[in-house]
Amino acid sequence: MQRARLSKRAVLACCLLALLPAIPTVASGALVEVNDLILRADAGYRPHRLPRRQRVPIEFSGFVSFAGKQNRPPPALQRVVIDFDHDGRVNTSGLARCSPHRIETAGTREARRACRRAIVGRGKLRALVLLPGGAVEVHPTLTVFNGPRVDGHPTAVIHARTEVPVQQTYAIAVPISRRRGDFRYRAAFDVPPIAGGLGRVTRLQVHLGRRYRAHGKRRSYLSARCSDSIQRIRGHFTFDDGTIVAGALERFCDPR
Repeated sequence: MQRARLSKRAVLACCLLALLPAIPTVASGALVEVNDLILRADAGYRPHRLPRRQRVPIEFSGFVSFAGKQNRPPPALQRVVIDFDHDGRVNTSGLARCSPHRIETAGTREARRACRRAIVGRGKLRALVLLPGGAVEVHPTLTVFNGPRVDGHPTAVIHARTEVPVQQTYAIAVPISRRRGDFRYRAAFDVPPIAGGLGRVTRLQVHLGRRYRAHGKRRSYLSARCSDSIQRIRGHFTFDDGTIVAGALERFCDPR
């Protein structure tokens, strides 16, 4: 099994020297074909101009999409690992927390109402559910909450609900671990089976950013600087057929 996985491994190394502030479009992002899989991705930060030394509040947007060749469904996504640039910072001091157990049976509106003070992002998920009568597309709304700390690390809780073929709610705790080197934080999680294993993720899109007040100070969930004129993000995606796609996106930032 290990040999099969390695034989299908593909590494994507894309250095995108685009000058736009990177609210993603396919045209300015990455495109890679691995075996029978087509992957498109893009990500970026706003604002584009950042101080060289001092970190300031930012918002992050990104997407990744998966498609099979010849209109076939993609393999099932099993694991996602995302690394963020060393110039970025995650701050949860004084920010409300939402436990996944609190919203594990709630719909989107109920979850947002129950944990509204902990919301740090929103997004969309698209998936194909392969039913005997044909594939059905589902597109649940995502909500990202600040979760409880685990082993000293912050977590993000991703919430979504699907209705096909049966109603199913997901509340996934994603640990955000701090690292050394070119990438400061890593967010990694296993993708749960969608619709009892009949679902195939085709697009994952997220927008993160939250400003709040705590202890008499203005704070931001995300902040960044531009120390070396480049912002980086790295992704690693594992699929149930053994395919692995890994690579990095790089964009210029403008140090002011």
